[in-house]
Amino acid sequence: MLMERASGVLLHPTSIPTRFGIGDLGPQAWEFLDWLAGAGQRYWQVLPLCPADVGGSPYQSASSFAGNPLLISPELLARDGLLTDGDLQEAALPDIESALRVDFSLVTERKMRLLERAVENLHSQSGHSHWREQLHHFVAQHRHWVEAHALFMAARESNQLQPWQKWSQFRDLKPPFIPRDLAPRFMVHLVFQFLFYRQWQEIRDRACQLGIRIIGDIPIYVSYDSADVWASRHLFQLDADGNSTRVAGVPPDYFAATGQLWNNPLYDWNAMESEGYAWWIRRLKASLDLVDEVRLDHFRGFEAYWSVPAGELTAMNGEWVPGPRAKLLQAFADALRPADSPTMSPSVPIIAEDLGMITEEVHALRKQFQLPGMKVLQFMLPGEPWDQTRAEDFEPNSVVYTGTHDNDTSLGWFREKMLPDHGLLERLRRYVPCHEDQFPWEFIDYAWRSGSNLAIAPLQDLLSLDSSARMNTPGTSGDATTNWRWKYSPGMLTPETQRRLADLTRSAQRG
Repeated sequence: MLMERASGVLLHPTSIPTRFGIGDLGPQAWEFLDWLAGAGQRYWQVLPLCPADVGGSPYQSASSFAGNPLLISPELLARDGLLTDGDLQEAALPDIESALRVDFSLVTERKMRLLERAVENLHSQSGHSHWREQLHHFVAQHRHWVEAHALFMAARESNQLQPWQKWSQFRDLKPPFIPRDLAPRFMVHLVFQFLFYRQWQEIRDRACQLGIRIIGDIPIYVSYDSADVWASRHLFQLDADGNSTRVAGVPPDYFAATGQLWNNPLYDWNAMESEGYAWWIRRLKASLDLVDEVRLDHFRGFEAYWSVPAGELTAMNGEWVPGPRAKLLQAFADALRPADSPTMSPSVPIIAEDLGMITEEVHALRKQFQLPGMKVLQFMLPGEPWDQTRAEDFEPNSVVYTGTHDNDTSLGWFREKMLPDHGLLERLRRYVPCHEDQFPWEFIDYAWRSGSNLAIAPLQDLLSLDSSARMNTPGTSGDATTNWRWKYSPGMLTPETQRRLADLTRSAQRG
């Protein structure tokens, strides 16, 4: 439950500029944290930190537990003696630090080669007790997922990156058995995770020293072609051959006449319940090893979810099915209650993503566990029924956003949606002055002065960037899009913007 007024910034680490073409967990991320603290902010919100798909989406991942190797900092590897300055110069690209887009194909090719060299160097130094002890300690702490992840990745490579249900070999492997011919690649992926977690802990420690809490993100569903499903098939709605029988989506609505067909496999909630929701508890705890609080995506699906027969081309022919409801959230609360305080009131550090067509039952479930919900100004202003709800009246136990990673930037939204429509523009002026050159900051000011105890703005809004800086457009994918690619360039985080945000934060009593 959010008890104090505070504010923060939404920025995924991939959007931080580095000379390797993609943001990482190294010195530039530390500089961002220092800038954030200097601006009086107490929260940094990130997207899922798991490995992204080939298009860069962190919401379709080979593992919901693992970290993204592309976020590993080569500079920190060099600091630790696993790479040389020559290695860094070879991998760096001219002018790529100032580019406003991540070239995932180029970055993956160059950076993975560099990371594998670091793994080789770590193995050559394995006689050094500090590396051996740290790696063994990491594996012991994370054995419940990391061995399955590394084995899945090694087996997938051996099967030419085919989805696991099409593998010609290793389809039914389970740790701790590691076939001899998979052992080298298994160790590579194991070490990738060790290096990621080691560097992320430095980020976490630095944020803590600066008084900054990190908000993570848990997508409700996992990718079919993932270690999650491959290693725990009995927990998903699959047939005997491993194919999905029912898949996820959302029904037709005002925005999509045929609904949205996501095609993620659905959970077998009866099987989950029979195991005390252990898989979900492990997933939440793994996230809380990395962050202080998590945004639980599509919270509505825990009360009731849209179930579509596998093979449908749209989401139209689905049905609502009851979810785990309070039983799962109570399991979270029980699992997180300190062992030495068995009578302590349950606390679940979750922000419920309760956007869209939300029923009273969903609101009641969220309030039962005192979870903060979300308010997104782009969705709320102007429009019914929110025209009668001013921001100062927002529920304190909520998080207000100007927009999220799935929205256009505030400036882009204003120019695209508001300026061409005189009626909408006049209604919007009930809340903000609507000066085009100042609109992003007018919107931020409105959010910061709201009744919500936590206010978050994407960095793009603080920088007053237009639609070219949009992070993602839902429902689009492929090379023709620029989804997940945006990053800022060096010099954009100016002292002037930092002071302006600090001043607003103090005057809005969020300091």
